[in-house]
Amino acid sequence: MMRTPLSRVRGLGAAHHGTEQFWLERLTGAFSVILLVILIGIVITLVGRSHATVIATLSKPLVTVIFVAAIISFSIHMKLVMQVVIEDYVHTPLRKVTLLMLNTFFCWGVGLACVFAILKISFGP
Repeated sequence: MMRTPLSRVRGLGAAHHGTEQFWLERLTGAFSVILLVILIGIVITLVGRSHATVIATLSKPLVTVIFVAAIISFSIHMKLVMQVVIEDYVHTPLRKVTLLMLNTFFCWGVGLACVFAILKISFGP
């Protein structure tokens, strides 16, 4: 395959996305680790507390924002990583497209359901 010097400098591969997805995976992964440490800290402080205390803590705006940010980061990271696995290991075009679509729908569905649950707890019944 012939590549121009400009395409080599830009890092554009066959899909013309370059390293964008690679860096987005790394960024969401690092962000997810930071948020996971914070979430584990929040959960540890809630162990053994009453239901009312847990709901009151989860209803605080800062905690809600942290949970929603974590859910969004986890969902994007999950979609990107599964997309790479599907693209690398599924070779039948129809199966690949189907699995990529299902991956997108699944990640969106899980993310939206989790965000809805957190917002429902935050804003009350």
